Amino acid sequence: MTKRFGVGIMGKREQNCLGSLVCVLFAVVAVCVGVFGGASRGQLRLDEREPVAEEWGYRPADDSESRVNPPSFSWRPAKGLTWEVEVSADGEFEKVEYRRSGIEFNVHCPDAVLKGGEYFWRYRGKDGKGEYTNWSKVRRFRIGDDAKAMAMPRRAELLGRIPKSHPRLFMRPENVGRLRELARGKMKEEYERLVRQCERLMSNRPATAEPAKYPAGMASGSDPWREIWWGNREYTIKALNGAATLAFTRLLGGPEKYGVEAKRILMECAKWDPKGSTGYRYNDEAGMPYAYYFSRTYTFVNDLLSDEEKAICRRVMKVRGDEMYGHLHPRHLWRPYSSHSNRAWHFLGEVGIAFMGEVEGAEDWVWFAMNVFYNVYPVWSDDDGGWHEGTSYWASYLDRFSWWADVMREAMGVNAYEKPFFSKVGYYAMYLMPPGKVGGGFGDLTAKRTSERNVSLMSTFASQARNGHWQWYAESLGGPAQADGYIGFIRGALPEVEAVAPSDLPSSRLFAGTGQAYLNTNITDAKQSVQVVFKSSPFGTQSHGYEANNSFLLWAYGERLLIRSGYRDSYGSEHHKKWMWSTRSVNNITVNGGGQGRRTAGARGEITAFKTTPTADIVVGEAGSAYEAPLERFTRAIIFVKPDLVVVFDRLAAKEASTFEYWLHAVNKISVESQHDIRVRSGDVACDVDFLAPEGLHFEQTDQYDPNPRPRIKLREWHLTGTTGDKQRSAEFVTLYRPCRVNDAAAAKATLEKVEGGYILKAGLADGEATVILPCNDDARITAGELVSKGAIVCGVRRGGGQEIVGLED
Repeated sequence: MTKRFGVGIMGKREQNCLGSLVCVLFAVVAVCVGVFGGASRGQLRLDEREPVAEEWGYRPADDSESRVNPPSFSWRPAKGLTWEVEVSADGEFEKVEYRRSGIEFNVHCPDAVLKGGEYFWRYRGKDGKGEYTNWSKVRRFRIGDDAKAMAMPRRAELLGRIPKSHPRLFMRPENVGRLRELARGKMKEEYERLVRQCERLMSNRPATAEPAKYPAGMASGSDPWREIWWGNREYTIKALNGAATLAFTRLLGGPEKYGVEAKRILMECAKWDPKGSTGYRYNDEAGMPYAYYFSRTYTFVNDLLSDEEKAICRRVMKVRGDEMYGHLHPRHLWRPYSSHSNRAWHFLGEVGIAFMGEVEGAEDWVWFAMNVFYNVYPVWSDDDGGWHEGTSYWASYLDRFSWWADVMREAMGVNAYEKPFFSKVGYYAMYLMPPGKVGGGFGDLTAKRTSERNVSLMSTFASQARNGHWQWYAESLGGPAQADGYIGFIRGALPEVEAVAPSDLPSSRLFAGTGQAYLNTNITDAKQSVQVVFKSSPFGTQSHGYEANNSFLLWAYGERLLIRSGYRDSYGSEHHKKWMWSTRSVNNITVNGGGQGRRTAGARGEITAFKTTPTADIVVGEAGSAYEAPLERFTRAIIFVKPDLVVVFDRLAAKEASTFEYWLHAVNKISVESQHDIRVRSGDVACDVDFLAPEGLHFEQTDQYDPNPRPRIKLREWHLTGTTGDKQRSAEFVTLYRPCRVNDAAAAKATLEKVEGGYILKAGLADGEATVILPCNDDARITAGELVSKGAIVCGVRRGGGQEIVGLED
């Protein structure tokens, strides 16, 4: 690659004020600048600072591989510039394979695929006077031959696909006749359900008076505030989704009175102050559903509206659409890690499609939404299909996104499920929440989530992506289940999917993009399985995925054993912030009472190794830098000998002599006889815990949080803390967990031998014995019988007459 240098040159006026010697020096500098290809006089300079944790970053990253073809490009934004991108097969850009100029945003997805292979890319800006910046740093990337082709059509082509007449959302005008035929024939039962829903709405018509704002002096986040905040959302949905249902059903051939009532509700809601109690910036939980349900009703009932009524609706949505666009654009394209914004952008897209050609700026709203989809979505995962914010937010946000997938498919012919993420999205639920599971892993509002609650969304994924494994999951839980209302009717017209049992899949899986590993004995029946969940995430502790890195959870045979603790009484409450966001609330380790950064993208972890086999799984995470007072290391390794032995090996090094506190949490009180005789029990399932090292731990237990949730929350869970003795700079914990049914025979005791460079652990199993080498140093060489370690964990499992060896050096 060619290095490029830039040196600023003084103008004539300044040079005339200097002595002749200085002039000569500047002349020399000028020559040097010309020789090295630097910036010319007055050239604009790019801001090429490295991205911080909250920023999307330069993509494709240097020396990365793209799983889509073409890749999407992203760079640091700057005001007042349009952009030019070049792609070349050589770092000198002697032959440019792709060039696009006049790019509006700081992201770009080309409209044509590239050949598989290695490429280089760069970008530059151009201001309103036609002056260019310097070219950016050159970055190298690869496109595999198997990368998914997903080029983004140009603006005119993409927007030109949207119908000029109505309806435009979820259907096209030319498809209304086909839907009416289905309503009279194959989908008559679904249509009749819609009619019954409409009749209920007609007999109990939704209120349409504008909801009240928060009273003066009301504390934000208080329980009375929450009642208004969420109550106004539900009030808005009841009115405008009711109107959309009536209008849609009338389009299918329902009575005209449905359309008349839908129009009445629409026009009454149009009287609401667009920046009042349901304004997007005042209360986005009410403002967002207002925007998309109003738009759906408008397009479904459009033929009944007079020109004056259409003008009223357009004026309302011009204000609301501009407010949403002003909040999201262009910020979301570079700083997209805002939870609510990750649904607001596609709601704005719905508004834009409904009002395109009728409201100034609507085309911009759609183009922006499509640029988010192609270039900056999803943000809470990579192509592996996980979800940083947890299963509740996964279900909530992707269920809503699935509406946009329906809208894009019909309005613009774009298939969301061609994205690599959406080709894998259902495996997140399959591995984390096998059928029969209670508890949705890490993330807000997941503690008691059941696998049954995933049926509707997994049914959608299965039908949209044509995935037999996900269809099997839905059917094994009593599905498939259609979405409610008109969404369900639209999707009911899709072809059926044949279920495929997951017998061809491994029982454990790493979702590297979110830094979570799900270790299972099987993924077909949680009541017959043991599961370990481990997190060490590049997303850190931000947003709703706030649990500390290197935390783990343990389930067995349908029961929650070692849990994440606390109850979200209100988002951002004292309990939520000071307990649930803290390292103390999870199965983890604090140092001198301090933990990892709270709810921040900067407190990052990393899964550094992962190995899965039918016999044993090994996962290793590093989280030392995530602590508020950073550690030199916090390496946690989990070895899961299926199904009855879990070994957790921790190595910590602080920058000063410290105490180390090991936290465990359970639903019920934990029995503690000694550090080698601890039992956690839930129902008829238990887990015996043995802290093999270090000796001399001091244990305390309480059922109180610090602080407790608001008085209306009566939940209490149990928290056990094991604290080291004398302060030391480092600590090593070797802890055994034996999940079992209460009536199972006790396993043989384990032994731990300290050897040069690490430990040798021997532990009895129900049907054999496990030997595990736990090196403390990467260069340690340790031998235990047939097992040899050269600095990596090695596990030997002897059952019957043979031994299976599982190691990270394989």
